[in-house]
Amino acid sequence: MTADIPGVTETHEASGPAPAHARQRLRWNKVPEVTAYFWVIKILCTTVGETAADLLNEKLGLGLTGVSLLMSVLLVAVLVAQFRTRAYRPGIYWLAVALISVVGTLISDNLTDNLGVPLETSTVAFAVALVVVFVAWYRSERTLSIHHVDTTRRESFYWLAVLFTFALGTAAGDLVAERMDLGYWISAGLFALAIAAVAVARFALGLDAVWSFWIAYILTRPLGASIGDYLSQPTADGGLGLGTVITSVLFLGVILGLVVFLTVTRRDVSEPERLTPQTS
Repeated sequence: MTADIPGVTETHEASGPAPAHARQRLRWNKVPEVTAYFWVIKILCTTVGETAADLLNEKLGLGLTGVSLLMSVLLVAVLVAQFRTRAYRPGIYWLAVALISVVGTLISDNLTDNLGVPLETSTVAFAVALVVVFVAWYRSERTLSIHHVDTTRRESFYWLAVLFTFALGTAAGDLVAERMDLGYWISAGLFALAIAAVAVARFALGLDAVWSFWIAYILTRPLGASIGDYLSQPTADGGLGLGTVITSVLFLGVILGLVVFLTVTRRDVSEPERLTPQTS
């Protein structure tokens, strides 16, 4: 008889318990496989991060600080649920990404609008913070791969890195948009070309897969923000004029549909790594 429990699998023979060397424990990765679905939902989440942050700041009347505290509390609650899961769960994982995109945006906006920190300074500061996280992660785990985010410590490093990628992407994206004054679509095209260049470097020139992933992950933030701004901002400012409400609802609906699809089909779930316990 075989009993399958999330995270643990043990095999027993009819004559009695299997010997220790035959038992296997499954170690589950806590994040999704990097597929086309991953990148589509990631870009959609970055767009929601931009539009939802503006929407909450405008409609709730709490100011940037109040909205930031509220969204941070929600993010902490969802991350607690994420850490308590024993395997990747699309609904919880992508809710955490959506919330962390909002919080990362608000952190950058608070520094710029409330504290008057120049975008150049915040961009450099977030870049340094991200490098520090990567260095600490690698020194601790000897890898930055997201294919083995299967311990609490690795998951902690992962979510901290994700937070700083969103904050860095927000600051760097705003810096490019404001300093170069390219307009929303040109900015989006510029960041899309940068992502394409990373893809070419990865598949044609052999750029390391881990660094390719994280560079592209950072660049999707300003790409999604440019798309969100184009859709939501008034036509007088170069946007499409849909507003933050319609844009946020539209993208959240698409995200929800894709997450439900992935939950049912499990197309982005990696096979668990089998661990055989040591025997004496």
